[in-house]
Amino acid sequence: MADAVKAWLPWEDADGFLGGVPAGFDVEYFAGGDRPPSLESVEFYVPSYMGGPGLAEIIREMPALKVVQTQTAGFENFLPNLADGVTLCNARGVHDASTAELAVGLILASYRNLPRAVRDQEREHWPSSYSEMDDSLADRTVLILGYGSIGEALERRLAGFECEVLRVARRAREGVFPITDLPALLPKADVVVLLTPATAETRGLVDEKFLAQLKDGALLVNVARGVVVNTEALLAELTSGRIRAALDVTDPEPLPAGHPLWSAPNVLVNPHRGGASTAFEPRVARLVRAQLERYASGEPLINVVAGPAR
Repeated sequence: MADAVKAWLPWEDADGFLGGVPAGFDVEYFAGGDRPPSLESVEFYVPSYMGGPGLAEIIREMPALKVVQTQTAGFENFLPNLADGVTLCNARGVHDASTAELAVGLILASYRNLPRAVRDQEREHWPSSYSEMDDSLADRTVLILGYGSIGEALERRLAGFECEVLRVARRAREGVFPITDLPALLPKADVVVLLTPATAETRGLVDEKFLAQLKDGALLVNVARGVVVNTEALLAELTSGRIRAALDVTDPEPLPAGHPLWSAPNVLVNPHRGGASTAFEPRVARLVRAQLERYASGEPLINVVAGPAR
């Protein structure tokens, strides 16, 4: 590529953030808001992370666009806007550490009643005793639904907790059950961690029937997408006290004030912070720099999820 490739990157100091922008690129800062005049010449686009509306829709207006590299593992909001010939790459691997750590944290916070301890601290209240013992993750069975790279990272972090792990993915492979086996597996699970993408097949997957198959006292952890869970069905189970939930994502999202999920019993809500840890930035910087280098040298891109391989 003799001419410099116009790239939109969401960091004001892209050179510093990436540890150097590879040769062959003319970089412009865009993280949302007013559009730079180079809209029609942008060839490589990295949308801002969790940057709000319009960042996916704008790709319809980029006639020279060749590559969209997201900073998220999820990419469903870009698909309806993707023109023929444009390659879409996701951030597979970038959020493995952050999301796996959060999933473990949500399990432990729910099992050891940490929200109750926070409320007691706010009231400066030291209870003389609690009526029930906290749950332990030891000796429990954790079912990971959507077993991919984040699921593998989660299992590595669960290795020291003396629990059993059941792996479930869309299709069977060695050591991994197919999703069609869920009716036989769900009753065995003490904890179900959702890591599925939002697709036509997974929207509303966790419905009344799914939840009814969980044992009493089971914990549902959603670090995937809110739309994977039928909120009304979940609310019914939470209100009855039969199961518990820890949610990094919800449907609707953002969760509006006054929504019954905020005040439902047996639920811990964490406002979509799965990838927001110090592990994120160095990993996304390595990925974006590697993709720019690959594109400049004509090597195949990695993490291609839609469009032509490049």
